[in-house]
Amino acid sequence: TPEYDLWLAGYGDRDHPAEGKIHDLYAKALALEDDAGTRLVLVTTDLIDLWAEFTDRVAGRLQTELNLPREAVLFNSSHTHSGPILPDKLQGIHNAPEEQWRLSRRYADELENKLIQVIRRALGNLEPAQAAYGRGNAGFGKNRRQYTLEGIINGENPIGPVDHDVPVLRVTGGDGAVKAVVFGYACHNTTLNLYQYSGDYAGFAQIALEKKFPGAVALFFAGCGADINPLPRRKVELAAQYGEELARGAEQALAGGMKPVEGPLRAAYARVDLALTPAPAKEQLEAQWRQTGSPVIQRCLRLILDDYERNGSLPETCPYPVQVWRLGNELTVTALGGEVVVDYALRLKYELGAGHTWVMGYSNDVMAYIPSLRILREGGYEGKDAMVEYGLAGEWQPDIEERIVKEVHRLVDATER
Repeated sequence: TPEYDLWLAGYGDRDHPAEGKIHDLYAKALALEDDAGTRLVLVTTDLIDLWAEFTDRVAGRLQTELNLPREAVLFNSSHTHSGPILPDKLQGIHNAPEEQWRLSRRYADELENKLIQVIRRALGNLEPAQAAYGRGNAGFGKNRRQYTLEGIINGENPIGPVDHDVPVLRVTGGDGAVKAVVFGYACHNTTLNLYQYSGDYAGFAQIALEKKFPGAVALFFAGCGADINPLPRRKVELAAQYGEELARGAEQALAGGMKPVEGPLRAAYARVDLALTPAPAKEQLEAQWRQTGSPVIQRCLRLILDDYERNGSLPETCPYPVQVWRLGNELTVTALGGEVVVDYALRLKYELGAGHTWVMGYSNDVMAYIPSLRILREGGYEGKDAMVEYGLAGEWQPDIEERIVKEVHRLVDATER
C-alpha cells in the first residue's frame, strides 16, 4: 500500500488522489522447488498491471542476484481499479498532475525493491511441502459485451461466454497445515470506482481465505476476464459479497478431491511479435486529436503524437509474452500478457484439457487488450476502441489469436520433454 495518497488507476474520470484505504494492497510470492532443485516463483500483486520494462528489470536482477532464470518467475496482477497509477502504458487515461506522476515513478522504484524482497523471503523460507490442485466455481462474473443496434456497448450479455472456474493450488506443510492457497478467476476487478485503496473483490477473497486458514497466504491471480465484469457493482458491500463467493468457490475445491502435484517442475518463456495494422498518418492523428470530444482520448492521442515526433514513426509490431509452467506430470499453467478475453481460456482449456489447464491473463506485461479473432471482427471496446488508450494507433492484425495459441502449444510441447 502506498504510504502517500496517489491517483487511482483504471478510470479516466477521477479528479483527485486516493483518500485512505478500505484494506491494504499486497505483493505476494510463492516459491516452489522440486527434488532436482528446479525453482519456480509466482508473484501476485494487487495492482492494475505490471509492464514489460518493469518486470524485465526485476527478472534481470533475480537472474543476477539469485540465479533465477526468466522462465522461472511469473508476474501476475489482479487488475484492481483501486490501486495506484503506475508509469505504464495507461498513463494517457489519467488526468493526474505532474506531481502525482513523480510520486508514481517513486512508487514504482519502491515496488521493484519490495518485489525483490518478497521473492528473497519466499526462497529463503523453503520447507518440505505437498501441493495439490482442484477447481471450484463462482458465478458473479458476467459477459459485458452487449449487442445493440448501434453496436457493442459495455453492458451485460446474459448469453455471452464466461469462465466461472476457480482454479486452486493448495500447499501444505509437513505438519499438514495449509501454508498457501493460490486461486484465480476470470473477471475484471472493477466492482468499485471510489477514492480508496483496495484489492476490490479479489482483495476481499484473499482476506476471507486467510481468515479461514490462519497462518496461510492466499494469492489471487487474474484469469482471462477482459470482457467479463462483476455485475451489479459500485458498492463496497458487493465487492465484499463477491469476495466471499470467490472464497467459497476456492473452499469448494479445497474440500473436494484435489489431485496431488507429482513430478518435476518445468518452465518456458518466449515473446512473439504481434502485428499491428498500419497507423494513420500523422496528419490524421492530429485531426483526431483536435476533433475528439473526449478528454481521455485527446490525452492518449497527444502521447501517441509525442511518440511519433520522437521516433519518426509508430510501431508496426508489439512484443507479446507467453509463459508455460508444468507443475508435476499433469497441471499446465499458461500465463498470457495483456487484457485477455475469455475466448482464449475456453479454447486453450478445450485443446489442452480443462481438468488440468489453467490460463492466466495480465501476466508479465499488460500492453493492450488481447481480442480473439471473433471479438476483433466484432469490434467494440475490447476489439478496437481501447487500443488508443494503450498508446497504440493501429489495430491488431487478424492472425493475433492463432499466433498466440500456436506459441502456447509450442511451449507446452517444449515443457513435456
